[in-house]
Amino acid sequence: MIQAMLGERGLVSGRQSLGTKSRSLPLWRGGPWTGPPAAMAPPRGRMPVLRATDVDVVVVGAGVAGLNCARTLTKSGLVVNVVEASDGVGGRVRTDVVDGYLLDRGFQIFLTSYPEAQKALDYNALDLKPFYAGALVRFEGAFHVVADPFRHLFDALGSLTPANPIGSPADKILVGIKRTLLLLRSVEDILRDADETTIEDRLRRDGFSPAIIDRFFRPFLGGIFFRRDLQTTSKLLNFVLRMLATGSNCLPAKGIGAVSAQLAAPLPSESIVLNTAVVSVKEDGDEVVVELERGDVMRAKKVVVATEGPQAAKLLGSALERAPSQFGDPVGTACLYFSADEPPRKGNYLYLDGDNKGSIVNNCCVPSEVTSSYAPPGKSLISVSVISTRPDLDDQELQRQVLDELSGWFGRDKVSGWRHLRTYRIPFSQPPQTPPTDLFKPLKLTENIYVAGDHRMTATLDGALWSGRLVAESIAESIAGSIAGSSQNKS
Repeated sequence: MIQAMLGERGLVSGRQSLGTKSRSLPLWRGGPWTGPPAAMAPPRGRMPVLRATDVDVVVVGAGVAGLNCARTLTKSGLVVNVVEASDGVGGRVRTDVVDGYLLDRGFQIFLTSYPEAQKALDYNALDLKPFYAGALVRFEGAFHVVADPFRHLFDALGSLTPANPIGSPADKILVGIKRTLLLLRSVEDILRDADETTIEDRLRRDGFSPAIIDRFFRPFLGGIFFRRDLQTTSKLLNFVLRMLATGSNCLPAKGIGAVSAQLAAPLPSESIVLNTAVVSVKEDGDEVVVELERGDVMRAKKVVVATEGPQAAKLLGSALERAPSQFGDPVGTACLYFSADEPPRKGNYLYLDGDNKGSIVNNCCVPSEVTSSYAPPGKSLISVSVISTRPDLDDQELQRQVLDELSGWFGRDKVSGWRHLRTYRIPFSQPPQTPPTDLFKPLKLTENIYVAGDHRMTATLDGALWSGRLVAESIAESIAGSIAGSSQNKS
């Protein structure tokens, strides 16, 4: 909408008197996201100051929280601009196309039972393909099945034998009991649980043995929360287990980035500004001033900061200090992708390291076995996840150690032919969520400044979507109330 507003709504440049020539901002023009065309390259030099007083809301950040917020505001009839520092939409929820392979930026699984995702997304359009409901756990030189008995009954029964060392029969029964008890509770009740502790402590208090905790829960939950020490809040353990009980682990056929593209698609053409970092957000009377990195200024009635937690803290300063997000060391991951002529073994499985002996690989999978669209015809895509970004290892050494370990899993004859495609090191995969936590932090900071993102609610895709919608609804109600009050005063 920026170009339209410049031409039709009389926006003026505060620097034209200084001889600055007008330039258009780099814009995303809707449709499936395939990467930045040349037209979106950052303009050189300085751009004019934009006094966007006809914009109702500026959203800082085009991750899923910002996109869901902007989409909900637009549906309410408000004029919204989204300002994004990177070259595309989605934040951490993006997919790159490399040599015909779909590479999600970090290993990500879509849980169909996420309540907010069900409200925001068209699942049929995402064309979701499920993983096997369970995992293959590597322990003492062999793979052992852990299966959901409600979906793979015979596999689950087979796991009850003494030959399966991934927990005792009593552990498997406890999983079923815990599942049933969680289904009796609402999502909000789980996330507000006053009896909060760490995941590790909760599992021990629930009666699970060290065998199943170390051999299954550490690698499985490590792949979700990017830490094997199980020190994440028990609220998220119960939330995820409830989601797994009522839905499926899936991949969208076009990659996880299809989620972000779907959220962005309904936004008005040219309402997303790319390659443009925001350096400050300040209130000025009944407006908010958003200063961009090249000195440009945007003004709006309301501003939503929907960036990662650390960046939000920098932009919001004292406004966020009154209701801070949880800070500390963020949890990170490294994700490596390889192409192969065939999968190491057939099946849509998640493979877990159950040895718990300091191995570098936490989990891996073959996305092209889940949905063939992740790889070119006749090829396979291998995804490998490592806990932490491993800054102590350069890319070549990281690759070498990963391939060496997986050669032990699948056989050197299979792994030796794999070709490295790309490594993603993601230092801020999730905000830290160790107890004590408040998963319902305030989203409205001042009369005109709001904050959204997974650092305000659960560190999940669902938490980001949820926060974005709640902020948008609050803003729409506030602006509608202001308009009603103004009309009454005039009458």
